[in-house]
Amino acid sequence: MHKYRTHNLNELSKKDVGSKVKLSGWVHRRRDHGGLIFIDLRDRDGFTQIVFDPDVAKQALEIAETVRPEFVLTVEGEVRARPDGMVNKNIATGEIEVIVNSVEILNKSQTPPFEIDQDKEINEDLRLKYRYLDLRKERIQQNIMFRHKVMMAIREYFDKHDFTEVETPILIKGTPEGSREYLVPSRLHAGKFYVLPQSPQQLKQLLMVAGFDKYFQIARCFRDEDQRGDRQPEFTQFEIEMSFPEQEDILNVIENLFLEITPKLVPHKKLLYTPFRRLTWQEAMENYGSDKPDLRFEMQLIDISEDVKDSGFSVFADAVKKGGCVKALRVEGGGEFTRKEIDELTELAKTYKAKGLAYIMLEKDELRSPIVKFLGDDLAQKIIKKVGAKVGDIVFFGADKFKIACESLGQVRLAVAAKLGLQDKDVLAYAWVYNFPMFEEGEDGKLAAMHHPFTRPLDEDIALLDTEPIKARAVAYDVILNGNELGGGSVRIHERELQSKIFELMGISKKDAEHRFGHMLEAFTFGAPPHGGLACGLDRFVMLLRDEPNIREVIAFPKNQSAQDLMLGAPSEMPAEQVAEANVKIIK
Repeated sequence: MHKYRTHNLNELSKKDVGSKVKLSGWVHRRRDHGGLIFIDLRDRDGFTQIVFDPDVAKQALEIAETVRPEFVLTVEGEVRARPDGMVNKNIATGEIEVIVNSVEILNKSQTPPFEIDQDKEINEDLRLKYRYLDLRKERIQQNIMFRHKVMMAIREYFDKHDFTEVETPILIKGTPEGSREYLVPSRLHAGKFYVLPQSPQQLKQLLMVAGFDKYFQIARCFRDEDQRGDRQPEFTQFEIEMSFPEQEDILNVIENLFLEITPKLVPHKKLLYTPFRRLTWQEAMENYGSDKPDLRFEMQLIDISEDVKDSGFSVFADAVKKGGCVKALRVEGGGEFTRKEIDELTELAKTYKAKGLAYIMLEKDELRSPIVKFLGDDLAQKIIKKVGAKVGDIVFFGADKFKIACESLGQVRLAVAAKLGLQDKDVLAYAWVYNFPMFEEGEDGKLAAMHHPFTRPLDEDIALLDTEPIKARAVAYDVILNGNELGGGSVRIHERELQSKIFELMGISKKDAEHRFGHMLEAFTFGAPPHGGLACGLDRFVMLLRDEPNIREVIAFPKNQSAQDLMLGAPSEMPAEQVAEANVKIIK
């Protein structure tokens, strides 16, 4: 018989009754029933109940009396059927138990800093300090094993569709693409640095120049940014790059990936759109106030700019006169919202640069709102009719520049959907958003790439680069899921002249462009093919399918929200001689 085990702890069933077995695992729970001791033994795969009976093995019972949670045991015994009424339908081995003949304690455990057999709310920093214990929890362990299945499904799909996986380097040249990079000092080349890649963007494009035609990678990426629920200093994305594609080719590859693997991974969830719904960026912003709208529910924004441009309500009229817009959002049943709830929604809108949040509440005999007296009853009723509001509803309004009015009201839309329970976690609303603007204007008036500087403009908009570049649209697209951006990509620029022009429009001098991106510009002079691709966040995808609140729950060893590894104690100070050897001087 094997030294430690003949079976994993999810394998035994009624067909094994009478078999002699050897099992090993952790003590999950221990129950002393006055002479009999029951232990739920746990391993990665599941649980088996083991029983210590003095009439069978008195010495084993005496050892079991000293056992505590998280001890590691090996036991030998015989499988028997559980008595009638004692079957546990919640576990795979619930019809049997193992009566123990002998037991060996392989390792004792101190009392853990938190209970592992219960899914209680625990301080996250404590969980991350003892992450190796937190990972013993069934939920977290299942998350990591599910992540493995996702990665295997992705690899299998791309291999089947003739993509080649190529690993790209972790130490690369600093070529800022928008996010702050981690610097790595060179020991051999004093005063020079590598950076950790924000993504393999340029490398995968260079693989297309090299003739690899179809590339994919499950890639580690690094960004030195402030943390939040769906962001980590190091994260994983799966990505593709293709030669000679049209946008439709790339969208089809990724859409078919999700349509193939999602039902296999989460068969209990409903796919709302097959094929995926498609929205232009303009449509998404105008109708939902977001370039990654949650489409599990409709609740669209309605433009009333033309209706109110000459109204007596200056907030609305002035917004239109200044080139902005006025949007309305009807919330069915929102007439039940309290004054406090409306104030909270107003503060939310203000965090997205709105000056306030006007509203009209429809009661049985009147329209209740401080703005009706400025609009007048006729115009107010016209607006109510246009948005389709009924008694018991509330209508919110956003009036400002297009982006501010749409985004602030879009956030109100999400907040009221959460209040009204409209975001069914078992519904998956995949969609594409495409035709993004090429550029966005920074507060300094300079143009910045909406996606990244290697994104190609639409052919029909190339002429706008010379006249009104801010109006140019890109061959860029995002795949979204339930209000989250899963990934984004574009058809790339493959001509040196056009790439140089984009750098110039972004205020990057020829000298700076040569220093930062000279390798790309030169590569484009050696017969670079048309190419394009997309990258998706693996952590975020797993998080959404597992209904977790943040990506730390689906990463084995995450950093906390201050980018610290509390388990290992990183970042940490290093010996002075090692710092000096890396050609670094610390100034305190």
